[in-house]
Amino acid sequence: MEAGKLSKFLKNGAIWGFIVLELIFFSVAGEFLSLSDKAFMDADNMLLLLKQSAPIGIIAMGMTIIMVNGNIDLSVGAIFALSAVILLDSMTWEVFAGLGDWVIPVSWGLALLTGIVLGAINGLIVWKTGVDAFIVTLGSMLGFRGLVFMYNGENPTSSLNWTLVDFAEAQFLGLHTATWFLAVVTLVIWYVMTRTVHGRNAYAIGDNREAAVNAGIKVGPHMLINFMIIGFLAALSAVVFYSESGSVNPNDGQLYELWVITAVVLGGTKLTGGSGSIISTLGGVLAIQLLRKGLGHIGADTSTVNLVIGLILIAVLFLDRQLNTKGKEELKI
Repeated sequence: MEAGKLSKFLKNGAIWGFIVLELIFFSVAGEFLSLSDKAFMDADNMLLLLKQSAPIGIIAMGMTIIMVNGNIDLSVGAIFALSAVILLDSMTWEVFAGLGDWVIPVSWGLALLTGIVLGAINGLIVWKTGVDAFIVTLGSMLGFRGLVFMYNGENPTSSLNWTLVDFAEAQFLGLHTATWFLAVVTLVIWYVMTRTVHGRNAYAIGDNREAAVNAGIKVGPHMLINFMIIGFLAALSAVVFYSESGSVNPNDGQLYELWVITAVVLGGTKLTGGSGSIISTLGGVLAIQLLRKGLGHIGADTSTVNLVIGLILIAVLFLDRQLNTKGKEELKI
């Protein structure tokens, strides 16, 4: 195997090696420290883990595109919450009173449209003003979260439709509905990033935006589409999650942006853009969920979980920086 291919293989495979280590560690540690009689790698436990990975995982696929592009989106948690509010509240609107269960696809459509519109607002501002996406989405994170509180005060928005709950809780081939949504989204975004011109342009823009412009790539419209994609996926995540729960609080989705970014970075996507893998992002999502579930399995509290994941993220970023620095030095020789 050539040196370049070996390096790429090791980078993309590292996250899966880490997952294997997690499974081994928590399986062994659980035998001594867990208060539960159920083994960590119990089949039902693993299926539930996949289901619980879906909300963060679906958004992480969109965040990978954004970060490969050289941007970032801090507003996904707020978009998630506002889309959920629209989803549940629209089911009770009088205008849809005669639709019966047909209100479900209508409410889904309104929630997804909300995500697309909010994503488009971010994309347009980044495109037309030239302001860094970090600043733009930091502002929209606060603004969109404000809309969530304005919509229904500090009260939760609730609407439980049992047909929708049955759909959300259903299993096909042993996998929950949420897991299937994550699988389909991962497959579609993987195809877009590896088999289409749009995906190739995303890598080109993230690697060298000036060169991409000179090559005739329309950078502004391209970034607008990507922000609309992540807005859509944040809304889809809300649709998948709240179809089952039926109640959303104004603070729901907070810190989602940090969990998502952590998963994408753990999967090997560079914060500077130009490099990233959808499949490795899926690995990053599963690795985080394994850490959260595994540490809980052996009795760790939430603060310990956050501390461990934070330290791992810092270590990954430091290692990535060191490898990139060494690579640049080798190119100069």
